[in-house]
Amino acid sequence: MTITPIYAGALTLIFLWLTLNVTRSRGASGVSLGDGGDPLLQRRIRAHGNFAEYVPLALVLIALAEFGGASPWLLHALGLTLTVARLMHGFALSSLTLRPVHRIGGAALTLIVLLVAAIWCLQYGIRILQGP
Repeated sequence: MTITPIYAGALTLIFLWLTLNVTRSRGASGVSLGDGGDPLLQRRIRAHGNFAEYVPLALVLIALAEFGGASPWLLHALGLTLTVARLMHGFALSSLTLRPVHRIGGAALTLIVLLVAAIWCLQYGIRILQGP
């Protein structure tokens, strides 16, 4: 496996950035638990949580596709799209000023990655079950 680790590493850096955003906002607002009603902290907590909810499954699907012999172009397309999507979504949700188009676009691209990877994995699994 050589392609998935590239995107796993890049996405982990994004996750750490989102974590630091939450930590900085907690320090600035003096809120150690919950969101204290702070709108920016609420958004940053959700950006972090949303990332944690979607990215692990997407990476597992991409890794399974790589393990199953998916073409490198497909793996790079999925990984790069997921990375761009999560940057778009993270920036949009972590800010009070960015337009919703970035959030919607990031969410939509993430769902497309999940759909394409899931379909590839389903087809692969069915082929394996059917045998030669």
